[in-house]
Amino acid sequence: MKSSKTFFLLAVLTALAITLSGGESFPIDHNEASETENARVSASEPISLLGRSRFLAQVTDRVKLSCQRNPKICHVEGSAGPDCCKNKCVNLLTDALNCGKCGKKCGFKKICCEGKCVNPLNNNLHCGKCGNKCNKGSSCVYGMCNYA
Repeated sequence: MKSSKTFFLLAVLTALAITLSGGESFPIDHNEASETENARVSASEPISLLGRSRFLAQVTDRVKLSCQRNPKICHVEGSAGPDCCKNKCVNLLTDALNCGKCGKKCGFKKICCEGKCVNPLNNNLHCGKCGNKCNKGSSCVYGMCNYA
């Protein structure tokens, strides 16, 4: 018990010493930092709360593509899917928020397989994942064929 009191007293004295020193061991000149930031960042660029310019906000020359105006952008390699819902590229065959049609959400524990919401825990055609079919005579239980 005496050692814990000594440790606590030592910790308090250390914190007090750091506070009273005023941070002289790590001097920070805020005026100097802000002057260099002001010299580097022009007045026309947007500035974040940290004083640095925001890269994405300052780019105004980019062309804004939307799949509602240009549906072909959803067919580009790397796109989330070939279909356009609420101005976003999605795959209606696998997207749980747009399953089969835009805005159709799959319920709890259900996934979107081939545009239909299914429960992979007990569906013989999609047991555990999309396209995993159970053999004839077996059933899907807890997402596994032939569980018991």
